[in-house]
Amino acid sequence: MTTTKITWTKVDESPALATYSLLPIIKAFTKGSNIDVETSDISLAGRIIANFPEKLTEEQKIPDYLTILGELAKTPAANIIKLPNISASIPQLQSAVKELKENGYDIPDYPEEPKNDAERNLQARFAKVLGSAVNPVLREGNSDRRAAASVKKFAQKNPHKMMKPWPESGSKTRVVHMEEKDFFASEKSITVEKAIDVNIEFVANDGNRTVLKEKIPLLAGEVIDTCVMNVSALRNFYAEQIEAAKKDGVLLSLHLKATMMKISDPIMFGHCVSVFYKDVLDKHTDLLKKIGSNVNNGLADILEKLDRLPADKKTEIETDIANVYKERPALAMVDSEKGITNLHVPNNVIIDASMPNIVRDGGKMWNEDNKLQDCIAMIPDRSYATMYKEIIEDCKQHGQFDPATMGSVANVGLMAQKAEEYGSHDKTFEAPGEGKISVVDESGATLIEQSVEIGDIFRMCQTKDAPVQDLVRLTVARVKASGSPAIFWLDQSRSHDAEIIKKVNRYLPEYDTTGYDIRIMKPVEAMKFSLERVRKGEDTISVTGNVLRDYLTDLFPILELGTSARMLSIVPLMNGGGLFETGAGGSAPKQYQQLITEGHLRWDSLGEYCAIVPSLEMISNNINNEKAAILAETLDEAITKYLENGKSPSRNVNEIDNRGSTFYLAIYWAQALAAQNKDAAMQARFTKVAKELEEKEPCIAEELLAAQGQTVDIGGYFFPDPVKAEKALRPSATFNSIIDAM
Repeated sequence: MTTTKITWTKVDESPALATYSLLPIIKAFTKGSNIDVETSDISLAGRIIANFPEKLTEEQKIPDYLTILGELAKTPAANIIKLPNISASIPQLQSAVKELKENGYDIPDYPEEPKNDAERNLQARFAKVLGSAVNPVLREGNSDRRAAASVKKFAQKNPHKMMKPWPESGSKTRVVHMEEKDFFASEKSITVEKAIDVNIEFVANDGNRTVLKEKIPLLAGEVIDTCVMNVSALRNFYAEQIEAAKKDGVLLSLHLKATMMKISDPIMFGHCVSVFYKDVLDKHTDLLKKIGSNVNNGLADILEKLDRLPADKKTEIETDIANVYKERPALAMVDSEKGITNLHVPNNVIIDASMPNIVRDGGKMWNEDNKLQDCIAMIPDRSYATMYKEIIEDCKQHGQFDPATMGSVANVGLMAQKAEEYGSHDKTFEAPGEGKISVVDESGATLIEQSVEIGDIFRMCQTKDAPVQDLVRLTVARVKASGSPAIFWLDQSRSHDAEIIKKVNRYLPEYDTTGYDIRIMKPVEAMKFSLERVRKGEDTISVTGNVLRDYLTDLFPILELGTSARMLSIVPLMNGGGLFETGAGGSAPKQYQQLITEGHLRWDSLGEYCAIVPSLEMISNNINNEKAAILAETLDEAITKYLENGKSPSRNVNEIDNRGSTFYLAIYWAQALAAQNKDAAMQARFTKVAKELEEKEPCIAEELLAAQGQTVDIGGYFFPDPVKAEKALRPSATFNSIIDAM
């Protein structure tokens, strides 16, 4: 029988640590089934090492696994289980480089302000590692993301307890956005008729022309958009909301995605920092410039670099910063005990994780006293702010959602081939002056043109035709499989959406949708429609573009299930094969810290457990591998038992954590394999394993708990020592001996 490979991605933080416990079990259970499980390093550290091999020893070098996986994703042989990885901000990149250097890796420093061609080239090479570097490469298909039936059923029978009531007396919390001169207002979009190459050019008012990016290939039928964020209007917006928050006595918070949107959003973040701390930054401009501080990296970057100044100057600036808080509104806190605010680091507050938490917490965020308080949530661009605004207003009117009764909002998401904004990083620029930025074809004809002022943020996005066709196909398939209505979240008044609507109306009639409910609604109306159904316990399928896909597949799962890590995320690749994603890693940094300080890893690997099922089912379907089918069927049974028996990781030390959860999954999986009668050899093998695990359960559980309640050294955050990590994450010698003997 043909041997099939499952590629398991090596990533970062908590998901990577949990892999040390889980992967040996997967390899042991699939042994003898003509399935090979191999790992591929796409971690931040791994990507840095692969991209800067020049001064490394042969032992230190590793292949460029991301590129290799990207090519694999274009083939029918692809069977990739993709765990959440770090989408690095510049501070994270710099920390990772520092850690690699400390481990003897000769990696160059990231040049924040390149002074020559060599440093500019170096910065461009690092750009391949920053932000959403992984997902656009691997996502050669669109997203089918939903709660597995067993997971949703369990969540309703055992609702999570994190939901806090919205105050009946009323809430001052609100979402605010710009009303003009944002990306939404300026967007222009066209569909090109034939394959061409285009340049992005800046033409200053004096006629001087600069090519910002050349020879961008476009395919026939491809949609291209350009839009501009006017920074003067952005700064005025921030200033107005600072005053409003002060007047209303509420917390001020900013919600962007400076990780995925690695060029535009850090700049927007930096403008907020510079407006909020304007007095102190203006007073000390020369000194702060001298020490190389960068507001785009947050207040933390300024504070960390104050050590480069004489002690008296450092104290003076620190005092001036402290005085800012006396005049400004209180900021939402990331860590109240450590005084880390919403504006400290750009990657600390990620919109798709932070906005659901505001809904969950009754319209509140944490203040400096570690208490929940009403807030103003600033989301500058109307392209996405309005749907968050709608859910906040819905909760103010109707109260909190009930996880025990609420329906689901699944998602079919357009993301294949770098669709939309998340593929725009290399086509995002700060305007160097007043003039126009244009998209120009090979003949010199201008396709789209935008007027800009100095510092404005210009962005060009692409959406190819084939992914839109595939989105429509996948939508119809999901509607027929589920019976739920599907809503395309598209706004005719938004230029990009208008082009996509034309394509949807063109391709949808190719399918028989008689008796099924498929509609197009603008995001505000789609949210309202979905929330009405959610409160009735009814399910809806959202069909969205790339960014809304990302936001909605955190928003509803966090409310329904308590975490988006419990979602089933299948990406049917357009050339065959599959990519199986395992949830979100937004809480991974805090979970890593808890492991180090308390020896407790609360990462929930349910997303990984669920992803393995369709991965095995695909093998069964593609090559008629009956053992793979049995493994998938029994793993699904084990997951149900795992949930019913309450074996998810606790948040508290000295209670079950990820390692214990994975141990119990192994018991239940072995028991299910022992109970099946479709394959006698597998039954005999796992009867022995199940018996041994059952007999030694008390001993193993004791060994796993004994590993908690103490500090843990795994050798690093971005680049842990594999020997130390394995020792920490596989602490039960009894359990290890059973698994390793398989």
